[in-house]
Amino acid sequence: MKAMVLAAGLGTRLKPLTDTVPKCLVEVGGMPLLESILCRLKAAGVDAAVVNAHHHSGQVADFLRAKGPALGVRLELSLEDPVLETGGGLKKAAAFFAEDEPFLVYNADVVTDLDLKALMAEHRRADALATLAVRDRKSARKLLFKDGRLAGRAPEGQGLAFSGIHACSPRLFPLMTETGVFSLSDVWVRLAAGGALIAPFRHDGGFWADIGTLEKLDAARKLVTERGLPA
Repeated sequence: MKAMVLAAGLGTRLKPLTDTVPKCLVEVGGMPLLESILCRLKAAGVDAAVVNAHHHSGQVADFLRAKGPALGVRLELSLEDPVLETGGGLKKAAAFFAEDEPFLVYNADVVTDLDLKALMAEHRRADALATLAVRDRKSARKLLFKDGRLAGRAPEGQGLAFSGIHACSPRLFPLMTETGVFSLSDVWVRLAAGGALIAPFRHDGGFWADIGTLEKLDAARKLVTERGLPA
C-alpha cells in the first residue's frame, strides 16, 4: 500500500521554531512528528510513501534518505515551489500512485491514535472515491454528511470536523480538474455535489491533536506525554 504525507506547509504560526526546522520535523514525544507518522503508516501496511516539501525542503530530503532504510519504507520527495495546498500537492504526485490500489493521505501536523487499518477497511467496503476521517470537535470548517456520504459544507452548529487523514481511490485523479494551488476539501465538496461517494469514517474515541500553533503544539506534547505516542 502507498501513502502521501502532506508536509509542505510553511509553519508560520510555529515561529520561531520553524525558522530553523520544517513543521513536520518538530519533535513530539521525543521524535520528529514525520517519523512517528511514517512508523504508523508502516504498521498499517504502507511500504511506499511520498512526502511533499517546501519550507526547509533540504532537511526533509535528508531525513527521508536517512530514515527510509531503517523504516523499511520506500520514500520519495515531492518538491513544491510554490506551495500547492493539499489538492495541488496530491495532484502533482499523481504519478506515484500509478497502480489501481487505494492509498492513504495524511497531514503531517496531526497526532492521533486513529486506526488506519480500520479506515482503509471501511474505504474498501464502501468502495468510496474517498473516505475522510472525521470527528465531533470544535472547528470553523465542518462538513455535513447525510446517509453515509458527504453532502457539502456544514451550517454553523452542525457537521463533523475533518481530521486530516483520508483513504483515496486512484479513480480520483482523472476527476481532479482543478489546476495550480487548490484544496482537497474543495475537490471533495465539488465531486460530492456531482454524485461521487465521499464517505465519513468517524473516530470520536481515542485522541486527536494538531500542532498548528505553539499553544496547540504544547497541548499535543502534553497529550503524548500522558498517553504515549500512538502506535
